[in-house]
Amino acid sequence: GIHGDHQLVRANCLQWLAEQTEAKQKPQFDLIFLDPPTFSNSKKMDEVFDIQKDHVPLIHNAAALLAQGGNLYFSTNFRRFKMDQEALADLTIENISTKMIPEDFARDAKIHYCWRVSLI
Repeated sequence: GIHGDHQLVRANCLQWLAEQTEAKQKPQFDLIFLDPPTFSNSKKMDEVFDIQKDHVPLIHNAAALLAQGGNLYFSTNFRRFKMDQEALADLTIENISTKMIPEDFARDAKIHYCWRVSLI
């Protein structure tokens, strides 16, 4: 439903993003926060979601909805995660992980990763 200027959408996120990027009139967002699970085999999905395997199309589809000057923040708690910078070379990607980890957890930098993604 729509609440003032906001819309609540309950959908399969991967499918919804793919549909929006193919739409004639793509919605445009100034801010997108993408914090997917490391792994999911939800009954609502046809396939298993794996953050390492699926992050490139997920980030590309979300970034396609960014307004010029907008930012997408992508984060994960998967300790062995490796961002595929080559496959995402058409985007500006800045690793801001160290800025996002509270001081109490700074000893273990692998607990959380975060990037700011924007259009080139």
